[in-house]
Amino acid sequence: MAQQGVQLDREAFSCSICLDLLKDPVTIHCGHSYCMSCIKGFWDEEDEKKIHSCPQCRQTFTPRPVLVKNTMLAVVVEQLKKTGLQAAPADHCYAGPEDVACDFCTGRKLKAFKSCLVCLASYCEKHLHPHFESTTFKKHKLVNPSKTLQENICSRHDEVMKMFCRTDQQSICYLCSVDEHKGHDTVSAAAERTERQRELEVSRQNIQQRIQDREKDVKLLQQEVEAVSRSADKAVEDSEKIFTELIRLIQKRSSDVKQQIRSQQETEVSRVKELQEKLEQEITELKRKDAELKQLSHTEDHNQFLHNYPSLSQLSASTDSSSINIRPLRYFEDVTAAVSELRDQLQDILKENWTNISLTVTEVDVLLSEAEPRTRAGFLKYSYEITLDPNTACTYLLLSEGNRKATFMRKEQSYSSHPDRFTGHWQVLSRESLTGRCYWEVEWSGTRVYVAVAYKNISRAWNESKFGQNDKSWALDCDTNSYKFWFNNISTPVSGPGSSRVGVYLDHRAGILSFYSVSQTMTLLHRVQTTFTQPLYAGVWLYDYGTTAEFCKLK
Repeated sequence: MAQQGVQLDREAFSCSICLDLLKDPVTIHCGHSYCMSCIKGFWDEEDEKKIHSCPQCRQTFTPRPVLVKNTMLAVVVEQLKKTGLQAAPADHCYAGPEDVACDFCTGRKLKAFKSCLVCLASYCEKHLHPHFESTTFKKHKLVNPSKTLQENICSRHDEVMKMFCRTDQQSICYLCSVDEHKGHDTVSAAAERTERQRELEVSRQNIQQRIQDREKDVKLLQQEVEAVSRSADKAVEDSEKIFTELIRLIQKRSSDVKQQIRSQQETEVSRVKELQEKLEQEITELKRKDAELKQLSHTEDHNQFLHNYPSLSQLSASTDSSSINIRPLRYFEDVTAAVSELRDQLQDILKENWTNISLTVTEVDVLLSEAEPRTRAGFLKYSYEITLDPNTACTYLLLSEGNRKATFMRKEQSYSSHPDRFTGHWQVLSRESLTGRCYWEVEWSGTRVYVAVAYKNISRAWNESKFGQNDKSWALDCDTNSYKFWFNNISTPVSGPGSSRVGVYLDHRAGILSFYSVSQTMTLLHRVQTTFTQPLYAGVWLYDYGTTAEFCKLK
C-alpha cells in the first residue's frame, strides 16, 4: 500500500507532456500543471490557429495565457527530488521496435495503451486521459494498440474508409462510393461488420462444435488405446498360460515315456538276466557232469563202469533257448519312431494353425471403420465373388453357373451324404468365409427368396436351420410385394422399392450388415449393427418350386 501511494505522488507531480517531474511548473487557467518549457512548446505549435488549448482537457484560451511559475508547486517538486523519487517511467514502459508508440509523446515515446479509430492515433495512458474525461471524445472507438491505423485512410482521397464495397469486396471512403465505386453495392463498414460478425459467430459455433466432436473422438480413441492395451495384455497373458500348459503337457508326456521306457527296460533286463542265470547254472551243471563222465571214462574196472554209467549218463532238462537270436532285435527303436511321428504331427498342426493365429492377430483393427459407401461404384470396390458349396445344398437345389446359381427343383438331386448338408429346408451356404469388408449381389426370380448370412455352425436340422430364425443367421425375406428382416426368429417389416436384385454389404470388424435394393439406384432396405463372433457365410433359402437365386459376377 505504501508503494502504491508513492506511485500516486509521482503521477500527481508529473508533466503529462514529457511525463517527467515538473520543471519550473506553471498552472494554466483550467487548473492543469505543466513544465513551463513543455506548455510553451505545445502552444507555439498552436500559434497559427490563434486558439490555445489544454493538452489534457482540451479547454481553449484566447488570447494565449501568460505563464507564471507556480512557486508552491516548484517547492514541492524540489522536495520530491530530494527524497530520491523519480517520476520517469521504467524502461519497460517505453516503446521498443516491436511496440506501438504513443503518437503524442515527445522525445522518447511511451508504449501506446490504446489506439483511436476516429483520431487514427495511438495514445499512452497519460495522453489517453482526454478520451475519458472530455465529452468530445466519448464516441471515439478505442481499440488495442494497432500499427495498421493508416491502412484505414483512403490512399486516393486521404479520407477515413468508413464504407465497404460488396461488389469489389474492399473498404472504401465516402468519396469512393460516389466516384469509382458508383453504382456498386456499398454499405457502411459498420453494417458490413455486423453482417460478417453474424457469419463469424456461426463459423465459430461450427468450429466449436467440431472441436467438441473431435475432443469426443480423441476421447474415444484414447479409450480404444486403453481397450486395445488391456486386450493385448490379456491375450499375451492367456497365450502364455496356454502355451505353458502345452509345454507342461509335452513335458509330462516326455516324462511318462521316459518312465515307461525305463520300466520296460528294467523288465526286459530282468528277464534276460534271469535266463542268463539259468543258462550259467546249466553250464555249471554240464561242466560238472562232463567231469564225472570224463573220470568214468578212465575207469579200468568194467563192472564199475557199467554200474555207474546209467546214473551219470542221464542229463537234466535243458533250458529252452530257442527264443534267443531267432529274430532281429529291435529294442526301443520303435518308441523313437513313434515319438518322431508325434513330433511331425505336432509340427504340421502348429504350422497349419499358426497361419490362422497369425492372421487373427494381423486382422485386429482398432481404428474406426471406414464409412459405408454411398454409391454403387463405392460398394463395388469391396465386391467379392461368391460360389455355393455343394456339400451344404439341400438335395432339391440344383447348382449351376459354376455353383453361383441355385434352382429349387421338384426332383431330388443326386448328392452324396455330407454332415454339412441342409436336410430340412431348401438352403445353401457359400464355400467362401466372409471377414473384413465385402459386397455381393443376388439376382432372384420366383415368388420368395431369403438372402442371408450365417455362421458355419448353424444347425442342419429341420426348424433350427431356418435362416433368420435363430441367433446364428441374419436374413432378408424378399417377397414379390414386400420385405422382412429376420433374426433370432423375430421379423421386422422393411419398406423399400421392389427389385429382383439385392445388394449385401458386410463390414465384419465393425459389425455392420446392410441390405440394399439395387436397380437404377441403390436404396438401403435394412442395416444391422451387432458384433460378429465368427466368420460368416453367404446363403440363400428358396421358398417355392422354380425359384432361382444367382450370386452375380461384379468384376
